[in-house]
Amino acid sequence: MLVPRGSRGAALAACATLLLATAGCGGDDTEESSALPTRLYGTDGNMQNSFVKEFDGQTKLLDGMKGTIPLTPLSKDFKDRVTAIDPTLTDFLYSAEVYDAIAVSALAAQLAGSTAPAEIAKQINAVTVGGQRCDSIADCLTIARSGTDIEYRGASLSRGGFTDAGEPSTASYATMHFGEQAKIDDGKTEFVGAGDESAASTQAPPAPKKQVGGKNDKRDGSPLKIGGLLPKTGDLALAYPPLGAGAKLAMKEINDAGGVLGEPAVWVDGDDGTNPDVAKATVAQHVAAGVHVIIGAAASGISRAVLPDVVAAGLILFSPSNTDAGLTTIDDQGRYFRTAPSDILQGRALADVIMRDGPHRIALVARKDSYGEGLQGNVRAELERAGFAADRVKLLTYDPPARPDSPPVDFTSGAQEIKQFGADAVLVIGFAESAQVIKALSAAGVQIRH
Repeated sequence: MLVPRGSRGAALAACATLLLATAGCGGDDTEESSALPTRLYGTDGNMQNSFVKEFDGQTKLLDGMKGTIPLTPLSKDFKDRVTAIDPTLTDFLYSAEVYDAIAVSALAAQLAGSTAPAEIAKQINAVTVGGQRCDSIADCLTIARSGTDIEYRGASLSRGGFTDAGEPSTASYATMHFGEQAKIDDGKTEFVGAGDESAASTQAPPAPKKQVGGKNDKRDGSPLKIGGLLPKTGDLALAYPPLGAGAKLAMKEINDAGGVLGEPAVWVDGDDGTNPDVAKATVAQHVAAGVHVIIGAAASGISRAVLPDVVAAGLILFSPSNTDAGLTTIDDQGRYFRTAPSDILQGRALADVIMRDGPHRIALVARKDSYGEGLQGNVRAELERAGFAADRVKLLTYDPPARPDSPPVDFTSGAQEIKQFGADAVLVIGFAESAQVIKALSAAGVQIRH
């Protein structure tokens, strides 16, 4: 459980203990709740310093906003290595996850003795469980070249390995707070673990192949080609800098350590555009270029859109940031993996953060896609599980812009609904476009608590 900060009385402290709560928090007086200032909450799509750029002269609206993101406490060494790649970074969100996705892909190819995606896929889960433990790309490659199974522990995969579904069995979340200067206040960041290490895969992979001489032989299909499908443009472009830096760092360290199967691994850049059409075009380019593993997409909905194309081409899709819980059971023919945890876990963490503040009425606003509606449903389920009455939770969605040149989100009517509902807590689940939701709340006269 997350540890409450500060004190607002024993009743609210008890209410913050989500899993033990048996009744909703706060009173039932609608007039009282509508008079209360509204607290803003966010999640990984908007709880980052780069989100501030969407507010121009209205950055004050973010002061006091809090939320959760999947984030492992990162070592100073890793942060230093990433910032050496991009000294302008203001966030590290998913930098470790993209680094580990590439590392695991490379190690799986080395153990498979082949760049054939089907052979790599058989080794991916096994790279994270059951072998000789190693915690750097260089050390793990050395062990893998000897034909020895490994258990990789990296920047984000620090506890449990992958499940049979190809995703982390454990996760870490951080509660983030925007301070008075519309900047994440690192001094208030808290971490909480989630998941169960016993859920890690126990399936035995094919025996690893020892690298003989400088290389196996040219039948291995080397060099390994890894394609990017990351949000260089679109609504998630604000998240690209740490993703891009983490990817570059992983590729550098793989090749500094001698590469894969005796040759330098090759990175083929590509944009997902936070748009299905852009992403599909990029996947087609990767197929034509002979890519073996595609790293991305960033958004869960984009991965859903391109996965059939990836599977049809016989490749691997490995996302560092998809959190849609439904992707755990999607029909992927064993070709989809992720280093980001399911939103089932984040839903619990978010609900806890909201409940600890003792709200009367809660509005959950989400972008209308698998990520937004999925996480919205998980948070609602956790609130109801805690005993928060269903009639005191309001669900709203909005259509995200279809293209970069589309008109901005118009949330005017939704903001009026929230004002009339008397919400004193509003969770906004979205990407850069979700700034329009917050601006609309202010324009509607909702008193945002700072």
